[in-house]
Amino acid sequence: MDESEDSGEDPEAQVPGDKQRPRSRTAPALDDAFDIWLRRGLHAMFDEIAQEPIPDELLRLIEADRRK
Repeated sequence: MDESEDSGEDPEAQVPGDKQRPRSRTAPALDDAFDIWLRRGLHAMFDEIAQEPIPDELLRLIEADRRK
């Protein structure tokens, strides 16, 4: 018996792109609730910042790097 069988977690039920936090068979609603809570919290903290214009100096650096 391997660890995944012993812990009740399904190794195939991974959160996309997240190798550290497998979804358990017994509590998918808790995982979904956490994901919603995290997404809402991140949006509340960073949406205003993400809407700010990109500084001209940063745009110049990006364009200069593209030309290399």
